[in-house]
Amino acid sequence: MFTFTENRKQDSTYAYQGGGRGLSVERIGALETFVQGDLRPDLTLVFDLPVEIGLARASARGRLDRFELEGQAFFNAVRSAFLSRAKADPARYLLIDAAQPLTQVQQSLDGLLPRLLERVRG
Repeated sequence: MFTFTENRKQDSTYAYQGGGRGLSVERIGALETFVQGDLRPDLTLVFDLPVEIGLARASARGRLDRFELEGQAFFNAVRSAFLSRAKADPARYLLIDAAQPLTQVQQSLDGLLPRLLERVRG
């Protein structure tokens, strides 16, 4: 049996609230443990790209949301937090080069799928 669960909240909390807003990582960790116990994601895909490209893509979509209106320094801190977490636990994080055109990102994901399935099957 294969179960897929998407939960971007946990890692995003560390990145956006910890990295971007400067909230203590220890405080986030304590809350995480209180709420989730020892339940953690097995895998997180990080779609990484330079902040300038991400902001340009968001602007091209039209109206920006409240996070997208944050400044470049905020997003640099968020990106840095995601990359730091990925570097600290490479077995749990996979970095995807999202600066590529969409078709290439999709091809990268297609190439990862067999590895992910093998990993799940043990």
